[in-house]
Amino acid sequence: MQGEIAREAIQSGDFNVAIQFLQGLVEKAAAFLPSAAGALVVLVVGLWVAARVRNFVKKAMLKSQRIDETLSGFLSSLIYYALIALVVITTLGVFGVPTTSFAAVIGAAGLAIGLALQGTLGHVASGVMMLGFRPFDVGDYVEAAGVSGTVKQIGLFTTEIATVDNKMIIVPNGKIFDDVITNFAGYETRRVDLVFGVSYSDNLDRAMDLIRAEVEKDARCKTDPEPTIAVDNLGDSSVDIICRVWVDRADYFPVKWALTKTVKESFDANGVSIPFPTRSVYTEIAAESDSSPSVTSAH
Repeated sequence: MQGEIAREAIQSGDFNVAIQFLQGLVEKAAAFLPSAAGALVVLVVGLWVAARVRNFVKKAMLKSQRIDETLSGFLSSLIYYALIALVVITTLGVFGVPTTSFAAVIGAAGLAIGLALQGTLGHVASGVMMLGFRPFDVGDYVEAAGVSGTVKQIGLFTTEIATVDNKMIIVPNGKIFDDVITNFAGYETRRVDLVFGVSYSDNLDRAMDLIRAEVEKDARCKTDPEPTIAVDNLGDSSVDIICRVWVDRADYFPVKWALTKTVKESFDANGVSIPFPTRSVYTEIAAESDSSPSVTSAH
């Protein structure tokens, strides 16, 4: 409209109207330039500060031994985009754009997205907590959310676990963090618990000495804490002797399997019997001369 007026004024020779129009444009541009310059400065400085803060946060997190690289990258990026949103809103405010309604729209959109993705965001929050607090690390053998196996990968949404027969299990982080977590690799040492049953007719001290001798032969069994070898239970068909020894975490199963084998071989070589359940069956045989029942033993 104003362009047509200026063109008509020039065509009609009314230069005063054209000059007034140009003066109005210059005045409006002069009034707008400070806001534009200020907004440009806010935008450039804000983006620079956001990038610096992101790099600083990421480096600080990477220096920590307990914070995973994935978590550091995620949190630093989250902070970066939040600062960018703040810079954009501030820039619009410097331009003179009302930011109250704009912020309200962003808040409403964020709320709607959060409600729609609350399950997924819950898994992300659990993943952040797991990567931060580290209830287990990659390579640990754990039991969580009804799954047992070796942790292969910890992500923001899911955790990958490999079972003992090498099946890949993907578990949502929310299920793991909300459940009881048993980390079998949480400590450097573990206790091996074994039970050996001997016959009631055997010499118990002799049997315990044989077990102790096999424990002392195995250099993987620790002497501090001392091994525990004691009579634990009088069973239906055997006297149960417990053997509890402390070993390094990596030696748990090798020591358990080795002691089970060597103690059995030592018992056999020294005449200590390991009883097995037996059953006595009584049958009555009707006879004129003898009415007493007969007894048959079966394993």
